[in-house]
Amino acid sequence: MPTVWHYHDRRDQPGEVSDVWRRDTEPADADRITMATDPATETTDGEPDVADPSDTDVEPESAVETARRQLSHAADHLDIDPNVVERLKHPKRVHEVTVPVERDDGSVDVFTGYRAQHDSVRGPYKGGLRYHPDVTRNECVGLGMWMTWKCAVMDLPFGGAKGGVAVNPKSLSDDEKERVTRRFTQEIRDVIGPTRDIPAPDMGTDPQTMAWLMDAYSMQEGETIPGVVTGKPPVVGGSKGREGAPGRSVAIVCREVIDHYDRDLSETTVAIQGYGSVAANAARLLDDWGATVVAVSDVNGAVYDPDGLDTHDIPSHDEEPEAVTRQDVGTLLTNDELLELDVDLLVPAAVGNVLTADNAGDIAADLIVEGANGPTTTAADEILADRGIPVIPDIIANAGGVTVSYFEWLQDINRRAWSLDRVHDELEAEMLSAWEDVRTEYERRDVTWRNAAYIVALSRVAEAHESRGLWP
Repeated sequence: MPTVWHYHDRRDQPGEVSDVWRRDTEPADADRITMATDPATETTDGEPDVADPSDTDVEPESAVETARRQLSHAADHLDIDPNVVERLKHPKRVHEVTVPVERDDGSVDVFTGYRAQHDSVRGPYKGGLRYHPDVTRNECVGLGMWMTWKCAVMDLPFGGAKGGVAVNPKSLSDDEKERVTRRFTQEIRDVIGPTRDIPAPDMGTDPQTMAWLMDAYSMQEGETIPGVVTGKPPVVGGSKGREGAPGRSVAIVCREVIDHYDRDLSETTVAIQGYGSVAANAARLLDDWGATVVAVSDVNGAVYDPDGLDTHDIPSHDEEPEAVTRQDVGTLLTNDELLELDVDLLVPAAVGNVLTADNAGDIAADLIVEGANGPTTTAADEILADRGIPVIPDIIANAGGVTVSYFEWLQDINRRAWSLDRVHDELEAEMLSAWEDVRTEYERRDVTWRNAAYIVALSRVAEAHESRGLWP
């Protein structure tokens, strides 16, 4: 029986952001939309980006709806106790806290913060913290579920979590952002820790945010505890190679999928949407390994040269924001035109929900590797599968971020830093192992690559639940 996807229009439902934000957003709406749609805005620990709030035609299904659909679809291929599947549809707990913050002018605003902890059967919770006006309880629940699958497909000893504060980080000064972070840390301090729940950077947060969080937590505990977060600056216990890890894993998976389909990397043309940390690192590695990167983009558009771009000469978003279309190279295209280029490999590595039912029929690439989180809607997934275009899912492709977060956690626990070469070697080994596991399921069953990845993840989580049992 074919799967039928139902889309629900929820535009008229009240939002879950704080009253303070609702009062103050209207004049700053452009900033809110830019944050959600900028192709250079990428997450760092593997959680899907929020949907484009400027899209008034189709409301994408929520993260929790998508996560539950993917869970059910994968469970259909496995002999799993339905009671375990039912348990995995729900988070273990969700913490909602009030975050009062003194502004620089002396006024006080009150924001709402969340930490959704989905599953810890395989180890401590792991997942990002984002500062964004659209952070809600349900979003955190869905993204926490995604992190459970991502950690499981990489066979990391973590479960999934997600959290954040419903605030526009662009409206905060550095001092205000620090106060938000320290107060939020205090509010959730009892439920995080190196053996409980380990946050990481995400949309609107960065290594400095994690350093503040670690310091606030450590000051209250009376000792320095670097393992409470990952994605910190190396000077306070962060790992070398952490920032570039998601892009490196995308490049590794691109290389492996090209080999799987008996293609030559040196004869492969690649279009990459985005040029932030993930996209730029992936593009430059693929370029170094011999592929021909013909197009990259930022929020303003794309540059395209069928003979190939010199990716090292184009500044990434971190190096020079919105610099892609200012380069005197190639032909200027829109981001939509980039997605429809006739290339061997397409890598959407910017924001979510860019491959949709509207454009999936026009995609001309032979292969797709998801560099961003959630770039393909479920409707587009069905169309691409029907057209025979393989899509390698984000939960394995960009899992380098959470994998090197695991390495950072190990380094913090052991108080012993790794060299960059060791981080790269260990990441390569972990990615190849996960790829082989997913490829084995793909070849064994008549399923898509996405289903194969979820089957690997769900089987591991379910086996752990069955082994540990239900108590009391």
